Amino acid sequence: MNIVKKSIIPRIAAIHDMSGFGRCSLSVIIPTLSSMGMQVCPLPTAVLSTHTGGFEGYTFVDLTDTMKDYYKHWKELGIDFDCIYSGFLGSAEQIDIIMSFIDDFGKEDTLVVVDPVFADSGRLYDTFSADFIGHMKRLVSHAHIITPNITEASFLLGCAFKDSYSREDVKKMLKDLCSLGPKTAVITSMVMEDAKNCVVAYDKEDERFWRVMCDYIPAEYPGTGDIFTSVLTGALLEGDSLPVAIDRAVNFVSIAIRTTFGYNTPVREGVVLEKVLHTLSKTPERIKYELL
Repeated sequence: MNIVKKSIIPRIAAIHDMSGFGRCSLSVIIPTLSSMGMQVCPLPTAVLSTHTGGFEGYTFVDLTDTMKDYYKHWKELGIDFDCIYSGFLGSAEQIDIIMSFIDDFGKEDTLVVVDPVFADSGRLYDTFSADFIGHMKRLVSHAHIITPNITEASFLLGCAFKDSYSREDVKKMLKDLCSLGPKTAVITSMVMEDAKNCVVAYDKEDERFWRVMCDYIPAEYPGTGDIFTSVLTGALLEGDSLPVAIDRAVNFVSIAIRTTFGYNTPVREGVVLEKVLHTLSKTPERIKYELL
């Protein structure tokens, strides 16, 4: 008897923007997840000539008006998704579209990942105003996993952005993020009193806190958050535990940053992903996670 698996290849609905130049969003999400054996089905939220960090005069096309018809066709085709993964949005109106998408395509075993991309380095991105934060909190409530950076986490919680955080601060922030709705919260770019750069996480089902230390390189490249969340998502779909999935994501992003820094390429172009995709193996040689 031939037994046909429902999902030979895990299928991911990737709801993100597309930047024509500068390695970020869909231009790094698709190759990263594809190299992990995942099928990525992009649902573009906006098309930009470049990303918004370090470029002047970029073009921005909001695709809000096309998204409903776009995914309506998917629904007519009866497409199933193992994961729904959202990131940078073109407008606040897209929040309701994505929540409808989750209602229409999400099943009991569908992983919903929200990377709330709207701020960094203590401030909102140029394309967003303060009222967007409340809309993003609504989307976060529909997620299983969220992956804000420390700036986005601060805005979501309405708390002050600080230069460094104690263990007590971090644990409270993670718990408060999960109180917004998600099962798991992961904060990137965290600076703690005893760690210059790390990723921290909390799973409210088993009530454990995790931390993975990151190598410090004196450069910040656009798109690394997209790559991190993509590797994390792919690893979870492969069956890795949360701390191992975080470890894999941190390890890969660290390799990409170190490789790029050595070439001294323009920061705004992002990491040289093409040079390091082949290193995206099953697990790092050394697992570095620790309980927080």
